[in-house]
Amino acid sequence: MSEEELNELNELRKERRKKLKELKEKGIPAYSEKYERSHQVQEILNNFADFDEDTTISLAGRLMAVRSHGKASFADLADMSAEIQLYAKEDDLGVELYELFASLDIGDHIGVEGTLFKTRRGEITLWIEDFRLLAKSLRPLPEKWHGLTDVELRYRQRYVDLIVNPEVKETFITRSKIIHSMRSYLEEEDFLEVETPLMHTIAGGAAARPFVTHHNALDMELYLRIAPELYLKRLIVGGFEKVFEIGKNLRNEGISTKHNPEFTSLELYQAYADYEDMIEITENIIVQIAEEVLGNLEIEYQGEKIDLSPSWKRMTMLEAIEEEVGVDFSEVDDLAAAKELAAEYKLELEEEDSVGKIINSFFEAFVEEKLIEPTFIIDYPLAVSPLAKRKEDDEDFTERFELFIAGNEIANAFSELNDPLDQKERFEKQMQQREAGDDEAHMMDEDFIRALEYGMPPAGGLGIGIDRLIMLLTDSSSIRDVILFPHMRPEK
Repeated sequence: MSEEELNELNELRKERRKKLKELKEKGIPAYSEKYERSHQVQEILNNFADFDEDTTISLAGRLMAVRSHGKASFADLADMSAEIQLYAKEDDLGVELYELFASLDIGDHIGVEGTLFKTRRGEITLWIEDFRLLAKSLRPLPEKWHGLTDVELRYRQRYVDLIVNPEVKETFITRSKIIHSMRSYLEEEDFLEVETPLMHTIAGGAAARPFVTHHNALDMELYLRIAPELYLKRLIVGGFEKVFEIGKNLRNEGISTKHNPEFTSLELYQAYADYEDMIEITENIIVQIAEEVLGNLEIEYQGEKIDLSPSWKRMTMLEAIEEEVGVDFSEVDDLAAAKELAAEYKLELEEEDSVGKIINSFFEAFVEEKLIEPTFIIDYPLAVSPLAKRKEDDEDFTERFELFIAGNEIANAFSELNDPLDQKERFEKQMQQREAGDDEAHMMDEDFIRALEYGMPPAGGLGIGIDRLIMLLTDSSSIRDVILFPHMRPEK
């Protein structure tokens, strides 16, 4: 903001504070009590023909424009649902009340009573018979036609962004509908919604760096949840057969267009199921959401047309790499050969990387972003899937899939490992990786092993990144566009 613009803004704020002082001197409340309204604006617009011309309507909302013409004024009033024109005359309101109306600022909240009519141009309008100031706005809104365009400011001051950019409000209304549709699908399929802890004594359930906090009363270190997985599996051990949780996870990682340290996920687990069942559930959930919320299975994301009609494509990770890169890892049978390939393709490796990790690195580097149409990539290497069941016909790979749409990972699922001895052995290998410097490797969770020793039935588990799914379905380029209050650096 230039110095000239800053000075102008300060003058506008001074003028509004002056008006506030004058209101107080006149004994007019600037911050009023509850206001009873008869309708929301959209109801009026949708059903105008049903109202008699002498029916009194009461509305409440924020002034978005004021146009004074001597002894008559027009204004635009917006509530959550829509915007409507107001008309006020000095003859109807009286001199004192009309002067108050004419002195109102854009951003003020008012309650109005009056009758409906249409102007000569056919615009539905409320002819004001009475009004009350409900809340005085002391800061001017950004100029209407240019809006709030500074991206950082939009995220930092989301409350202003929602006022002046209606499409932003629509995104978050759509977000709510998407989560409601997801929850409805699962409840109809007899899944039980549960809640698990946000503070863990052991960070587990995902390969991620946790936030660490301290519990003063117990004098112990705790980790904020990186995933609810291990607690949800304990419930499967305890006899619940279908459970899900929609909630926050927190990971102490970088911020990008696809990552926010605090994000929302769906995780579900079903006893006596496997990753094939999870493929079916994933496809069904997303198709239902698109049909219910968008009314269409053909969407556009950042210029790419995408068809969500089932059934979606499936490929093994090895098939996807061979198709895109031309490397057949089924013919690579030792670590030296895998590292040689990685060097040829200029992939950076850690010294302790296994063949499985190298395969996954190839996939992430050369394949992921090219998966535009919905594609299930199945059969992940064991080395990057410490909680998934091995494939019976190839123990170096697991019954795991990830769903990719528009180059983004949307879901992750597998047939759950329920062998406590195998799980303990994998945790031990993860601990070795932690000792070698991998602070995202899993910690040992003895209580989870103990739970498995009581017997967990075969099960399928699924996680869907809700924020990324909403990005896809609202054509949003950044995860910060679909999170109301994304993480930001403190203001200077």
